[in-house]
Amino acid sequence: MNYIVTVILAAGKGTRMKSDLAKVLHPILGLPMLHYTVDLSLNHIKAEKTIVVVGHQADQIEERFGDSRIEFVHQDEQLGTGHAVLQALPLLHGFTGTVLILCGDVPLVKAETLRSFIDTFSRNDSTLAVLTAVVKDPYGYGRIIRGEEGWLERIVEEKDASDEESLIREINTGIFCVRSAFLMEGLKEIGKENVQGEYYLTDLVEVARKRDLRCSAHMVADPVEVMGINTRMDLATATEALRQEKIKELMLAGVTIIDPRTTYLDRTVEIGKDTTLYPNCTLQGKTRVGERCVIEPNSKISDTEIGDGVTIRSHSVITESRIEDEVTIGPFAHLRPLSEVKTRAKIGNFVEVKKSIIGKGSKANHMAYIGDSLVGEEVNIGAGTITCNYDGFEKHQTIIGDRVFVGSNVELVAPVKVGSRSSIGAGTTVTKDVPEGALAISRVKQKNIRGWSKKMELHHKKNRKKKG
Repeated sequence: MNYIVTVILAAGKGTRMKSDLAKVLHPILGLPMLHYTVDLSLNHIKAEKTIVVVGHQADQIEERFGDSRIEFVHQDEQLGTGHAVLQALPLLHGFTGTVLILCGDVPLVKAETLRSFIDTFSRNDSTLAVLTAVVKDPYGYGRIIRGEEGWLERIVEEKDASDEESLIREINTGIFCVRSAFLMEGLKEIGKENVQGEYYLTDLVEVARKRDLRCSAHMVADPVEVMGINTRMDLATATEALRQEKIKELMLAGVTIIDPRTTYLDRTVEIGKDTTLYPNCTLQGKTRVGERCVIEPNSKISDTEIGDGVTIRSHSVITESRIEDEVTIGPFAHLRPLSEVKTRAKIGNFVEVKKSIIGKGSKANHMAYIGDSLVGEEVNIGAGTITCNYDGFEKHQTIIGDRVFVGSNVELVAPVKVGSRSSIGAGTTVTKDVPEGALAISRVKQKNIRGWSKKMELHHKKNRKKKG
């Protein structure tokens, strides 16, 4: 069995990102860039040990990746890739297998590619192997120098390459397999006599060749898979590649996506079969959507659990909520955090719900605000109804029983309870509890003033004469 320890290099700031945030923490489909490499090690390669070398914003990285299977080492001064791996050596003491060195800013590499790379490394009986790619423009990358038989002879960094070497288009991806015993000895021999004054991990190739040890280079089929993220443009390219991969995965699993070019999904989103997503939908975070749902255009859903047969109409925004089966939401609805909508309920256009439970079969079809409320089953919330949940100092709860009819333009001043099977007349301001089965109504007696329009006309004529 080939035992693997993974060392992931994630200490750099990433100055070309022009950001205050460490490069490996920049999000791709809702997850930090570093997640993709860490996930490969933990869950696909299943390394014996996963070591992450951190430096810039180390505390934030360690906090974000709080997995007991990960061990962190610090590279306080960034003196090159060789120096970074050197920091991990104490954690390799006694290990006699293969060390897989990965880069935290190379998120697109596939598990199958790494498995093939490791297997080929073992079969070739190499001491060191590097994953390479042939690119159209190799500027900025280390060049691969092969011998007559194709074995790896040297890796020359861009700034140290001769004019002839600069023409080579096979480049170093930064991904290595190295036998642990050689790695621990060889790192002690590399120096920093180069243009950048850094300890290059690539210099291990020359150390191995001086000892007449075999080094190999394995070319990846798709160069995009091993692209490094150095700029915001690279980040956008990687995001698009992973987005299309996610969309393809869902469509093959039975999800209808009307326009893959304009559908935006985080890596962690789950969607059931026979659900349809219309253009310009955005689904983020830990969102889970059931089967046979319809999500119409321009809707944004974050960290929300959605049951089966749900319709989310266009331009709706839903955050940290739970929606049960056969519910209809929207259009232009807003569900804020801690909202729960029970089976067959309806939340209509321009309705906002916040930290509330809407009971089975209840409906608020038009222009309402329901905040900090418990709404029972089969309740009708009339247009223009609001719960007045904030008194300027604290939030208070409104409780509405089952089968309550709330008329239009009602104000429920919390804290207040409305009993089951009661009704509230349109335009009522409810300031005290309503008993079960009662009708609550509070209106000023209507008064009609006859001849009002004539009085107003005379008033306006007098004003015009004064101004004239």
